Amino acid sequence: MEYDIRMGRDVIGKVNVERQGLYYHFSCRCRLSGTVIYRVVVTGGGHSENLGVLVPVGDVFGLEKKVAVKHLGTGELRFQAMPKHQKAPGEFVPIRPEEPFAYITRLQDAFMEIRDGQIGVVV
Repeated sequence: MEYDIRMGRDVIGKVNVERQGLYYHFSCRCRLSGTVIYRVVVTGGGHSENLGVLVPVGDVFGLEKKVAVKHLGTGELRFQAMPKHQKAPGEFVPIRPEEPFAYITRLQDAFMEIRDGQIGVVV
């Protein structure tokens, strides 16, 4: 299937999504100026997944990525391009050694990030 990649309300590219067994294969292509580094985030099944940074591919920008279907479900997918420096969607939870971590069951879909010098995860 083919989906639009949006930056705000504007369509800046397309992504071809192919289901390969237990994985989705994403092939993204966008027209960008190249002055700002962009990443693509896919949202589906109540979860968001950072697909990565768009890199030059000939005269366009693109990326290839595989993601487990269980991370996004089988429903409608939405794709958003955002500047790399913009914070990822999700809730930032700081990690403090002296406190129990209440989000242990959500770590499978989380990623580590440092915000304002504090190490934590985005769930």
